[in-house]
Amino acid sequence: MKDLIQKLPKAELHLHIEGSLEPGLMFDLALKNSISIPYKSVEEVRNAYNFTSLQSFLDIYYAGANVLITESDFFDLTWAYLLTCKAQNVVHTEIFFDPQTHTNRGIAFKTVVEGITKALQKAEKELGISSFLIMCFLRHLSEAEAFETLKQSLPFKDKILGIGLDSSEVGHPPSQFERVFEEARKIGYKIVAHAGEEGDSSYIWEAINLLHVERIDHGIRCDEDEKLLDFIIKKQIPLTVCPLSNVKLRAVKSMDQHNILKLLHKGVLVTVNSDDPAYFGGYINENYEALEENLHVNKEELKTLAKNSFKASFLSEERKRHFIELIAQY
Repeated sequence: MKDLIQKLPKAELHLHIEGSLEPGLMFDLALKNSISIPYKSVEEVRNAYNFTSLQSFLDIYYAGANVLITESDFFDLTWAYLLTCKAQNVVHTEIFFDPQTHTNRGIAFKTVVEGITKALQKAEKELGISSFLIMCFLRHLSEAEAFETLKQSLPFKDKILGIGLDSSEVGHPPSQFERVFEEARKIGYKIVAHAGEEGDSSYIWEAINLLHVERIDHGIRCDEDEKLLDFIIKKQIPLTVCPLSNVKLRAVKSMDQHNILKLLHKGVLVTVNSDDPAYFGGYINENYEALEENLHVNKEELKTLAKNSFKASFLSEERKRHFIELIAQY
């Protein structure tokens, strides 16, 4: 099964580029940029990647982002992730980035976007990996700050496909950002949002009814509401599920209790993704492998999950068909 997981072409639709910052690169960039971090070695950084909740993870996540200063830093971060994509046969990726994490530190929006997109362009040319970039608003910050970030994105609209919503979920429902998402839709951005990981099913309803999302990031608590579950199935609203992340952040008690296969069997368009792989113990193949080891996912289920990753993507229908037909051959 591991061999099949490796061979299957896959798309990744829920990946925070800042969350792919491996301990070694964090340590190297801290030295290069003379940024003080409270660790004396790469091993100390690695040991610090232990959390008990979404918030405790976010605390170190934002601290780690402080080492990202120059365009080349963002390039190096993104290129390292893309090399892993190549190694794991991820042929298409739709990457989240959090501009507010950087602009609030005095890093120019342009520095962030240019560094990331230069790596994406290089990967398409040299590695054959296609990609889209999705800008997320930090939901623990204000609506006014989100509007400002939306404004800052406009000169780079040719490089940014969509808008998302991430960071600490509980206490920050999608409804707080209804107006800024309405404006983003008018501008022409694709719309996604994190909902239903730590927040309950009402957050998913809000993302659907108020933000008019085309995809739900996480969404694993949709089965708490039968009407919501039926709606998601009927409308085929994709869920970008991140199994290792869900367990690491204790949204799910253990991998053998994860509901991803139950949702799949009910007809939900679920996909497998890695979220913040440097922090959560694995990239996309490790997430597939965790499902195989703990939920005993079979060959056809694996193929369906891989097909779903393309169905749920923002690729053209022609490109989706191309990859789905490839998967069918295995």
